[in-house]
Amino acid sequence: MTEKQEKQAGIIFLILASIFITSLVVCNLIFQKFIYWNPFGWYRFEISVGLLPYPITFLITDTISEIYGKKKANQVVIAGIFASVFSMLIIWVANTAPAISNSPIDNLTFSKVFGLSPLGVLASMLAYLAAQFVDIRIYHFWKNYTKGRHLWIRNNFSTFSSQLLDTALVVGLLCAFEVLQWSSFPSLVFSGFLYKVIVAILDTPFLYAIVYYMKRKFNLAPQQEITELLL
Repeated sequence: MTEKQEKQAGIIFLILASIFITSLVVCNLIFQKFIYWNPFGWYRFEISVGLLPYPITFLITDTISEIYGKKKANQVVIAGIFASVFSMLIIWVANTAPAISNSPIDNLTFSKVFGLSPLGVLASMLAYLAAQFVDIRIYHFWKNYTKGRHLWIRNNFSTFSSQLLDTALVVGLLCAFEVLQWSSFPSLVFSGFLYKVIVAILDTPFLYAIVYYMKRKFNLAPQQEITELLL
């Protein structure tokens, strides 16, 4: 790999990592708003708006796993955790600081919008840790098993397994923290998981396009990763 290609690979990795971290932090900030979504007419999803950017994180980790390897994917996951925790520390400080009398947003409004974020982040991070590491492990299992072929198998099988775990854990923890009612657990888990499965299927062509472009750009064999060329 030439010096120019190394720089390009580094820039692309930083872009993917930044999209991943931004998506993850935003998920934790907006999770308190729940909506109905009925795009197909046959089922009305009951989901948090925090789920809207969440599948992007798994698309990114699958892309990084495929092109840069398991180690780099795990590093991005850990960086996302630090970014989320750090953002919540900032929100906690902002929430404890008293608002002035003519502040456009008073203490009660700010606390109502952001006050539950630390609990949401705790639930999200515990579920996220388990789900992302399961996703990466299963992804590489299928990659090795199929000898680098059938990208759609490892993309979807890893995402389906990890998303079921993630959805059940995060909703269960939010119910345990009394942010949500246990009566809503079944519908939220089913809606959340089904939404993530549909998005995972829909994003498969995008993963193929990204991987095809990257492998062609850096002349990678089916099972080869960029990190191998940098050793």
